[in-house]
Amino acid sequence: MSQFKRYRDAAIVAVLLAVPFFMLRANMKKQENLNALDRALLRVSAPIEYGAATLARGTSSVISDYFYLVDVKQDNARLQYDNARLRENVHRLEQAQAENQDLRRLLQLRENTAGETISALVVGKDFNEFFRVTRVVLDRGSRDVRPNMPVVAPDGVVGVVLHVSGDEADVQLAVDAAFVVDVEDERTKARGFVRGTGDASRHACNVEAVDSRDLVEVGDLLVTSGKGMRFPRGIPVARITKVNTRELGRTQEVEATPTVDFTRLDTVLILTTPPSAGGERESIDVTAKKEKK
Repeated sequence: MSQFKRYRDAAIVAVLLAVPFFMLRANMKKQENLNALDRALLRVSAPIEYGAATLARGTSSVISDYFYLVDVKQDNARLQYDNARLRENVHRLEQAQAENQDLRRLLQLRENTAGETISALVVGKDFNEFFRVTRVVLDRGSRDVRPNMPVVAPDGVVGVVLHVSGDEADVQLAVDAAFVVDVEDERTKARGFVRGTGDASRHACNVEAVDSRDLVEVGDLLVTSGKGMRFPRGIPVARITKVNTRELGRTQEVEATPTVDFTRLDTVLILTTPPSAGGERESIDVTAKKEKK
């Protein structure tokens, strides 16, 4: 039995070696030189060779796609990281540009404002339940700042210094009900007083003492008149949003919105010296004339 197994194994080995040899030999011959055995071998081997070639191509394609996808995944991860870093850099540059623009506007305001000024940063804000700013804190202390000093920003009047404690100063905003400033319509020169409404739900002002004969319209800009020894002339205060004209001899009902967005306020100027005393004398003279009448 063992001898038969040896012969059988030898025969199998011989066949396995002979079949590829004869197949290779048949494939190498020209078509006109093929004999019957060669044609039979080619007919048998053709499907096998086609299947093996198809399997090889599929396997190669799968392997290539796998390595390609691995490379693509790595490239995508690298691109995502680069994009995130570039977005962060762009955001930083935009912030720096915005800060530079604010500083340039503040410097221009400082150059155009009469009297001495000092700059200050907003270091604190208080908000109410309507997310409205109710108080602003500046990083300037009692050595430089005193109560009632005017506070302005590139967009207009912010308010006045209310309290000074240590190295900080609280500001009474222009929307506070206790804040009043003499203004004039930039377009028509109509006079009035801007007083904050104190409305917690919105930042708004009332414009008082506007004569019924004065021409004021929605959209008009109200600027400081320079009277009263507080704010220099020409600083924006508010823009008119509503006008209710009354009969002759009565003042008009005028509402306005501050030009300063207190939620975005970062830098301000504090006016440490008042404008010239001429403005106050003129205001006193006008008041005296009205009382005589």
